Amino acid sequence: MNLLFVADPLESFQTYKDSTFAMMREAQRRGHTLAACEPRHLAWQAATGVQAHVRHIQLTGHEEHWFHESPLAPAQRLAALRDFDAIVMRKDPPFDSEFFYATHLLEQAEREGARVFNKPRALRDHPEKLAILEFPQFTTPTLVTRDAQAVRDFHARHRDIILKPLDGMGGMGIFRVKDEGLNLGAIIETLNRDGAQTLMVQKFLPAIAQGDKRVLVIGGKPVPHCLARIPQGGEVRGNLAAGGKGVAQPLSARDREIAEALGPVLAARGLLLVGLDVIGDCLTEINVTSPTCFQEITAQSGFDVAAMFLDALEAALTTR
Repeated sequence: MNLLFVADPLESFQTYKDSTFAMMREAQRRGHTLAACEPRHLAWQAATGVQAHVRHIQLTGHEEHWFHESPLAPAQRLAALRDFDAIVMRKDPPFDSEFFYATHLLEQAEREGARVFNKPRALRDHPEKLAILEFPQFTTPTLVTRDAQAVRDFHARHRDIILKPLDGMGGMGIFRVKDEGLNLGAIIETLNRDGAQTLMVQKFLPAIAQGDKRVLVIGGKPVPHCLARIPQGGEVRGNLAAGGKGVAQPLSARDREIAEALGPVLAARGLLLVGLDVIGDCLTEINVTSPTCFQEITAQSGFDVAAMFLDALEAALTTR
């Protein structure tokens, strides 16, 4: 297969932990050819369809200079997306306006014959925090609102809460307010900007002490091990970007129940790869833009997550 990865700049990859790199490595091991571009390289004209200036690469196996790029003139790098066997959309969050526009260009590429994973429309339809609203049977008590008084009422009812912006990533902008309500007003003002911005409020889950579990679902099926991201040093956030410690562990019965309930539904919508965040027995987020933790799970458990992903990708390309 000839694969195009739409991702962040290759030079920014931390290959020892990057899941996109793990996908590329497994794809090359299987004999597939690799190309990469950034969303900013996508363009459309009626005469040509969706094209991109792409980098044709081979992985070197070296840690520092990890890829070799074919030396092509700019005109030779211009390629129609429909000419690739698969487009793998792996741009990291945030889901901003430019990410949104990129999904529209990728959807146009689909109309022209390209195969894109995850499906662009599904990326737009599943904002990572709000996607859980469809599955309330698996969530902790949750409020989504702009109303400051509604947040205060929620705190009065549940006494220990988490507040977070809808567009945050890596644990950014998350606050815990305990029973005494210290700084609740200031936190509301910071997050909702006098009613101009919607926020999410959830009942605090003490099970965060055992980790915020990343449960990967590939082709509708759960990876048998998750990565529990355990808060460190008094932090309430388990995110690896916020200093959490990642510990791979087998899925619990509840983890598997959630993954097996959501997996087929999300896969049918074109989401080949999903990262469910589970604290204790509760679903807290559904990550679809660029789910990670492949390498951490593989290194600690021995289960080859990238191989499972390539198996699912190859299987998806045999069907329409």
